[in-house]
Amino acid sequence: MHPRDSSAQVPTSVSRLNETIRDFVQRWNSVWVEGEVTSWNVRGGHVFGRLKDASGDAAISFRLWSSTLQRLPEQMQVGDRVVACVKPDYFVKSGDFTFTVSSMRHTGLGDQLERLERLRAQLRAEGLFDAARKRAVPFLPHVIGLITGERSDAEKDVHRNAELRWPQVRFRTIHAAVQGDRCVPETIAALKALDADPDVDVIVIARGGGDPQTLLGFSDERLLRAVAAATTPVVSAIGHENDHPLLDDVADLRASTPTDAAKRVVPDVAEQRALVQQLRSRARTRLTQRVSHDVAQLEQLRSRPVLRDPESLLTGRAQDVWTLQSRGRELVRRRMDAAATATAELRAGLRALSPGATLARGYAIAHVGEGVIVRDAAQAPAGTEVVVTVSRGSFTTRSDGELAADPGTERAAATPETTPQDRRMES
Repeated sequence: MHPRDSSAQVPTSVSRLNETIRDFVQRWNSVWVEGEVTSWNVRGGHVFGRLKDASGDAAISFRLWSSTLQRLPEQMQVGDRVVACVKPDYFVKSGDFTFTVSSMRHTGLGDQLERLERLRAQLRAEGLFDAARKRAVPFLPHVIGLITGERSDAEKDVHRNAELRWPQVRFRTIHAAVQGDRCVPETIAALKALDADPDVDVIVIARGGGDPQTLLGFSDERLLRAVAAATTPVVSAIGHENDHPLLDDVADLRASTPTDAAKRVVPDVAEQRALVQQLRSRARTRLTQRVSHDVAQLEQLRSRPVLRDPESLLTGRAQDVWTLQSRGRELVRRRMDAAATATAELRAGLRALSPGATLARGYAIAHVGEGVIVRDAAQAPAGTEVVVTVSRGSFTTRSDGELAADPGTERAAATPETTPQDRRMES
């Protein structure tokens, strides 16, 4: 590492580094390898050994658990040429890299395993392994189609575990050879028969494990393509956890064992009842809370004065209307009184300024012609018809045409004394 590298300033721990390596290694798949056993040490019922390549240029360390050791068909020893299915493993504490063996056989299956690997690559390229094409298994199938060996432990395991989980489960079982030459054709025929049955919702192909040689039928291309072409979901339950025929990759669902297949295909009635009870309890709680909340809101609304005594709102408004009505009447009365007073004052003023008031004091107004007021005796020569208006009515007379010596005195005698107010009215 370069001394100026920024990662050197924040180094990681050894345990974290080993955990990272372990997590990466655990994602690797199992592989089949061929080699010579150079070490075979049994400790605590487990085997720890080494496997050398035929060229002698490479070797690996392996471990073989006691459970796997008991299933080996033959006894192994140092110097044997074997084919083993191994999966890499990494120990965090010690930092050791080793392989765990899930199956081991003497040499003889090499050519078959090579053909299987080529078939695996071909089917993967065609998309038969793609998750997008796989069909979902129904939640509660009406009828389960089962293909397995007659009177086999696999059949018993599937039936027993499925009936424990859902007692009303129904099966349509077709027995077929699960190894040998009859395995592939009989399995394909059973698959087609179950796939054509409209009552069958899912098909389980089950076998109780075996060595790679006996499981070769479940990696046959004819069977794999028949499974891919089926319209009913197919579950592969071949062997145990470490057995892995190609049928597992093509099937819609892989179960590690027949027992696991029964658990994954049929729901547990006790769990479903508990779930229903839980959902009912949650629904009851939510409904109770909602009703309680609505009742509380209703009580809160009902406790408001306007809803508790609706007439109080009308009573208050009626009092306001009465008050406004009284104030309106009083205001109108005051304005009418003020208007009457102003009218009386104007009427008095008009009366004081009216010519009628002057006439009431004994004065008269003489008119000639078309209502022309006579202000000078010269306006009414002798014989002129004069209309004289007094306080009460008017009369007509004729002028004698005589003028007084003093026009001013004569005018004064003929015209009563006038006030400035009378003169304003006459003008």
